[in-house]
Amino acid sequence: LKPFSLLKRHRAAFADPLVVAMAAKVISKAELEAHKAPGDLWMVVDGDVYDVSKFAKVHPGGAQILEEYGGKDVTVDFYEMHRKDVLTKYAKLKVGRMEGAPAPAPHVPGEITAVPFAELPAFQGQNSPYYRASHKTLAQAVRAFVQTELEPIAESADLAGEYPELELRQKLGAAGLLAIGMGPGPQLKFAKSLGIPIPGDVDPDDFDYFHEMIRHQEIARLGRPGFVDSLGAGWGISAPAVFHFGSDEMRMKVGSQLLKGDKWSALAISEPFAGSDVAALRCTAEKTPDGKFYMVNGLKKWITEGMYSDYFVTAVRTGKTGTPKDVSMLLVERGPGLDTKQIKTTYSTCCGTAMVIMKDVKVPVENLMGKEGRGFLQIMYNFNHERWLIAVNLIGQARAAVSDTFMWARQRKIFGKTLIEQPVIRNKLASAAASLESLTALLETVTYDMCKTKGGAVGDRLAAPIALLKYQTTRSSWKIADECVQICGGRGITRTGMGAKVEGFKNYVKYAAVYGGSEEILADMAVKMSMKAFPKQAKL
Repeated sequence: LKPFSLLKRHRAAFADPLVVAMAAKVISKAELEAHKAPGDLWMVVDGDVYDVSKFAKVHPGGAQILEEYGGKDVTVDFYEMHRKDVLTKYAKLKVGRMEGAPAPAPHVPGEITAVPFAELPAFQGQNSPYYRASHKTLAQAVRAFVQTELEPIAESADLAGEYPELELRQKLGAAGLLAIGMGPGPQLKFAKSLGIPIPGDVDPDDFDYFHEMIRHQEIARLGRPGFVDSLGAGWGISAPAVFHFGSDEMRMKVGSQLLKGDKWSALAISEPFAGSDVAALRCTAEKTPDGKFYMVNGLKKWITEGMYSDYFVTAVRTGKTGTPKDVSMLLVERGPGLDTKQIKTTYSTCCGTAMVIMKDVKVPVENLMGKEGRGFLQIMYNFNHERWLIAVNLIGQARAAVSDTFMWARQRKIFGKTLIEQPVIRNKLASAAASLESLTALLETVTYDMCKTKGGAVGDRLAAPIALLKYQTTRSSWKIADECVQICGGRGITRTGMGAKVEGFKNYVKYAAVYGGSEEILADMAVKMSMKAFPKQAKL
């Protein structure tokens, strides 16, 4: 598996439709109709004329269907078969614009849409106490980056299973998307000192968890979970540990490398023998006789982004008491004795899910994060934010799926009517939308609590609400996915085309139900923690 190239392989295929249209020749109806023979095919979509003569030979559906539509306006039929971004991809085939056709609407990167349920309700007119102008500004800035730099390569990278190359990771760093992916904290001012901006020019002191939430959801809306996770799923749950628990030297050296995207990190906790039961891990770290190094031995499994990470924030056993007090955290750098092997799961391999094999890996004692025996508490410290993040991403993907399903229902005709004219379809859309907005409301409530709580997501009090948020998000997402797939039909189970985001969301729901603690573990934990505050005198 090779890393994909952001610029070399894809950028040349994309052009601004408005710029192309401004320079296009005017084509009459008679001239259009003159190009309708095999080998000489023109057709119209949205007023633009495309020469598909040569393209017909490589058209996935064969040349015959294009020959049937030669010399005609195929706008309606096109949108029953293709996503709008196909026109951007093949803008180079454009030869002119139809005489009398209105000027195309300008494309503004990052624009907020009016498509029902495609945006946070607060961005479509809802009165909300949670958002300020800076939240919308940041959303538009991140979306512009996603549309310009990520959308053009998302499908091909996801399907090919290719890891993101260093160039793309550095672009994410330079745009500030890595720094803000950790939420509010001192890393934001540190990033600015390194010349890294905050998207939308948000002041680090004003940055809150709603800004971070928006950042994650804008990328999640790409709808391709393997590709989305390749852009920092492992980085985002490991890099914070460097800043929270690392030494000043580690924060300066490794922290700066991570914020710039020059180096990458993954969180190595799960093992073949220890998943939700973190205290049962077997990976060991024993000091050398001179006390200068730890020798690390063990296996880590299902490590997201492990295949291309340079650093592994690793849970190890440094004691022999058989209790959680044996667990410590080490920053293990890729080197002699550390090997990674790709694990193929049901979504794309481009996110580098790995088995990490450590055999006599020599780690300087300076790479101990905090103190020995504090690892279990550090892991728990990180879990609240990780679980919140999983819910945030899943809800972002849900919104993309519901939005695309709405547009599909409006475009697709069946039995002489568009899908959305059928009462049963409107009922399914309402069911999916109601579940989506209920989850959004719960997410906003928990996020606001995080903003107002000292230390943010950290602490016992927020553990139960965040656990229930993740539990409810994964449970409800099954319902949303079911409704969307049923409306989209075969397209909802196809990795490309009109239903690609629905298919991606449907697959990712089960991942989210397992990641960061299974549904059953989190539900049980939330109830147990709630019982701690149960008044002894309370009776039915």
